[in-house]
Amino acid sequence: METNTKNQKTLTGVVVSTKMKDTITVAVNRYVKDSKYKKYVKKTKKYLAHDAGNTKKDGERVTIAPCRPMSKNKHFIVI
Repeated sequence: METNTKNQKTLTGVVVSTKMKDTITVAVNRYVKDSKYKKYVKKTKKYLAHDAGNTKKDGERVTIAPCRPMSKNKHFIVI
């Protein structure tokens, strides 16, 4: 699959699920400063990413990049 990765924001996360065909679930953590308490809080968001052939396993660290929508919720591909 040929994608143009010029000026695209990539995300790094951990694979948390590989139960779907050619799809993995990646949990991406980020730190956000709380406006009231001025402390940093860890926020986690899960993304569905295309993984042709199911090559990745649970717990692996992967990098994902945006691509054309492949389904209703799947908009990323594993690099």
